[in-house]
Amino acid sequence: MCTDLTIGVTDTMRAKTDTSANLDIGLLLYPGVQRAAVHGLADLFLVANRVAAELGAVDLPPVRISYWQADAAGQLLPAVDSSPVVVPGLRVLIIPPSLESAPPGELLQRHRASLCQLHASGTVLASVCIGVFFIAASGLLDGRPACTHWNYVHALAQRYPKVRVEAQQPLLDDGDIVTSAGLMAWTDLGLRLLERFQGATVARETARYLAVDPVATPLPGAVFNPRLDHGDEAVLKVQHWLQGDRGQDAGLAAMAACAGLEERTFLRRFRAATGLRPTEYCQQVRVGRACRLLEFTRRNVEQIAWGVGYQDASAFRKVFQRITGLTPSDYRRRFAVTG
Repeated sequence: MCTDLTIGVTDTMRAKTDTSANLDIGLLLYPGVQRAAVHGLADLFLVANRVAAELGAVDLPPVRISYWQADAAGQLLPAVDSSPVVVPGLRVLIIPPSLESAPPGELLQRHRASLCQLHASGTVLASVCIGVFFIAASGLLDGRPACTHWNYVHALAQRYPKVRVEAQQPLLDDGDIVTSAGLMAWTDLGLRLLERFQGATVARETARYLAVDPVATPLPGAVFNPRLDHGDEAVLKVQHWLQGDRGQDAGLAAMAACAGLEERTFLRRFRAATGLRPTEYCQQVRVGRACRLLEFTRRNVEQIAWGVGYQDASAFRKVFQRITGLTPSDYRRRFAVTG
């Protein structure tokens, strides 16, 4: 578990920074990082800003890229010539791939505290290829799905057995954590983040300008993008708890206890922060998991319903169809990749 962690940021940087007018995305630099991915992501977001301006999307906050490195004590500090951004204000931190082997334990441990703190503050953590090892080493993926390059699937599963490694998925957007598989998957990851934060049109036109395949439109109900930047730490704690394996059987009393709030207060604050009632939020999380199981496994609908937290399969079918517009069986027929 990640507790009582701090990130070192200078007072000068805090005074210079106003993150409200920008979509701040950080890129993590570490020994062996693939520089082509770092520069490529920066260029992709630069093109997206130009595309948004040409489209007249004046209400969209421009993407601002910053670069971060961990010092010997594990504090994230800005790299030379990086944008003046406060670390806890990052909307996303991307961990790029490497051309080398899986990162050594000492390097992963050095980044653990900072990644936990960022995640706890509402920053989305995103990885490409073996960048996922940094997130897995922090414990934030325990009991949760993730993907990585096919060459490192077994190594990831062996080193971090609590992670549910899904080898068939090229990109897995699980709300507060996004992982992608291939060494060159940084384009897919960048476009997915654009689609999520800037909209499908900006993502599609950016892909067209770069002459790369556009990001695949998320299957209905398969991707739930919750609000994480609302600033209510008690609610955010429950959201992270639900994104783990606790969402299967969490009731109102358990969620309020996790938040450390009285139930009525918790209900009010949760809806104010996320825009959803706790029950609606849980349904979104569960249906997203069910979509992946329908796509990538041969489990029957009853087994899937039970696995995501429904004891009544008929109730699961109703919720699933209301959110996705399809029955579970129709969804599998249209989107299953297992034959």
